[in-house]
Amino acid sequence: MKKLVIGNDHVAVDMKNELKAYLEEKGYEVINVGTDSSESFNYPISGYKAAKMVASGEVDGGILICGTGVGISLAANKVKGIRACVCSEPFSAKLSKQHNNSNMIAFGARVIGIEMAKMIVDEWLNAEFMGGRHQNRVDMIMEIEETQGLGAVDGE
Repeated sequence: MKKLVIGNDHVAVDMKNELKAYLEEKGYEVINVGTDSSESFNYPISGYKAAKMVASGEVDGGILICGTGVGISLAANKVKGIRACVCSEPFSAKLSKQHNNSNMIAFGARVIGIEMAKMIVDEWLNAEFMGGRHQNRVDMIMEIEETQGLGAVDGE
């Protein structure tokens, strides 16, 4: 993963800028689709833009930041093919990639500090999807997305 997109709202401008610089120092290309202003900004806009870039393959993955990470991840998860997980600590971030093949990570600027954000992103970027039994579950999630549960996952 070398090309990332980052989306944020007005609450997360400082964290986004610090994280972007941190990742660029590590050799990542980071595309900013969030706001750079502290004026009120609707997080679904940047969550959607970032998710569309990930889903299209234009970037390798995405990072989403709002007050809690919840709202922006909900917006991103409405885009077909997106598996955005909110994580407030590194272990969940790692397993979100290993078990769920997450392609976006989200967290809250009002919940964690910049050093924890760096640890979360590092664990997520360094983790690899394990496949195997986990692939079956990811396939089931994708089936729900395709059919709204009108297949094998209905009542099974």
